[in-house]
Amino acid sequence: MSIGENLKLVKARMEDVRGEKRTGAGLGHLIAVSKTRPVEDIELAIESGQRLFGENRVQEAMAKFPALKSQYKDLQLHLIGPLQSNKVKEAVAHFDVIQTIDRPKIAKVIAREMKEQNRDLTLFVQVNVGEEPQKGGVLPQDLEGLLALCRDEYGLDISGLMCIPPVDAEPSPYFVLLRRLAQSHGIELLSMGMSADFESALQFGADYVRVGSAIFGRREAPKNS
Repeated sequence: MSIGENLKLVKARMEDVRGEKRTGAGLGHLIAVSKTRPVEDIELAIESGQRLFGENRVQEAMAKFPALKSQYKDLQLHLIGPLQSNKVKEAVAHFDVIQTIDRPKIAKVIAREMKEQNRDLTLFVQVNVGEEPQKGGVLPQDLEGLLALCRDEYGLDISGLMCIPPVDAEPSPYFVLLRRLAQSHGIELLSMGMSADFESALQFGADYVRVGSAIFGRREAPKNS
């Protein structure tokens, strides 16, 4: 199937979940995860009406999206991968949404760069819902402290929470956990769910789902450079 056909299928599946009108179901804006994908594939998605895209690496996004965003003014670019402090300046300049704030140092540098660049980004905190040592994200028990620091010390408006459940686990309990954390801390938006589980995420309140392979096909392993 083509990228355009895949997009239609994913959106139809999302509409089916919305049509069930489950209690707590989210609006589920679709982020097309375009990491490792060539510009040509992204253009095909754009031509099919897609406007929200997610990238994992700042440098890769800088190589692909400036020209696209100058041509398509309504594109919205989300950073959904880990952010290093030495890449924050470029991230603030090129992204519209950063979903992966997970520690005070990154929050502090983002606040400084947003002020210096006079840019107002939408910000999410990533929560390590499975408490996996190999993954980024603040631990659930440390979320309150990080949010307080972001809001009170750095003046950041945190709009959402983001999570990536453990790969081999049933994702629903982790989606429930993220929703409960958001509710308890007055957070409005949830980013959760990927190609394998976005329908479940929608049922549990996802406002954004991040879908890559179901749209673009399976990724080739990145080549070492």
